[in-house]
Amino acid sequence: MSVLCRADETQSASWARYFEAEAPDIAFRVWPDAGDLAEVEYLIAWRWPPEFLKSLPNLKVLLSVSAGVDHLDVSTVPAHVQIARMIEPGMQDAMAEYVAMAVLALHRDLPHYLTCQAERRWAPLPLRPAGERSVGVMGLGVLGRAALARLAPFGFRLSGWSRSAKTIAGVTCYAGDVGLSPFLAGCDILICLLPLTEATRGILGQPLFDALPRGASVINAGRGGHLDEAALLAALDGGQLSSAILDVCDPEPPRPDDRLWRHPKILLTPHIASMALASTAAPILLQNILRHRKGEPLLGRVDRTLGY
Repeated sequence: MSVLCRADETQSASWARYFEAEAPDIAFRVWPDAGDLAEVEYLIAWRWPPEFLKSLPNLKVLLSVSAGVDHLDVSTVPAHVQIARMIEPGMQDAMAEYVAMAVLALHRDLPHYLTCQAERRWAPLPLRPAGERSVGVMGLGVLGRAALARLAPFGFRLSGWSRSAKTIAGVTCYAGDVGLSPFLAGCDILICLLPLTEATRGILGQPLFDALPRGASVINAGRGGHLDEAALLAALDGGQLSSAILDVCDPEPPRPDDRLWRHPKILLTPHIASMALASTAAPILLQNILRHRKGEPLLGRVDRTLGY
């Protein structure tokens, strides 16, 4: 039995050292030093060539190093292979930090002041207390919950929306199609942390923007595929939205002539909101392998019917 890691070179080296120290009985190999592929039962990976999985006849578990699995075609993974996405504290903390930074930037009108600085214009805006600002999170999984917990001390009015009903202390929760419109109507700042599925692709489009209060702001730290870029630009240009912060887009990076680079109402960051930290991810990877060997459920196991 062996584990094959096909991921970031620095992360892979760190994880190899961790396994060597904590689980020396497990053969941990880093691509391309894969050894006998027929011995590989666990694959830790981000991306791979389309035919690669066919070279692993005894693969039992695929451990994604991402918080989602939208980057891979689940239909190409044999049905008997279990899939787990990365769930680890470092990613949750990083996302919560990013969301707090982005919400505060919008709450305190940072896009406006960056434009004023570029134009050498002194133009203060009235201050709005946090208690009068409504912030909503789409997606109430571990990342969404972590973000809401980080925002709570600031005093914002918090709400959340998810596919199925959830209960979170201090958060007004909405669910399903029937709950989407009332949720959006109460969001001054909307944060997308949804998984990317066929049902959520393009969800940040004109119908959704029109359902927000005029002058609302949007933060997308989910996936680029959630966003209809043309609809966002139209909403910003027409005043329906006042600003947007985007950590993801499609493609990444945007084309050199893309308006996302230079739109005065958009702050763009290069997909850095949350990353798997080598130090905190390694124990989760090992724990999942040990759980599988004991016949226990995987942490973050993916439901193929849902896509996450």
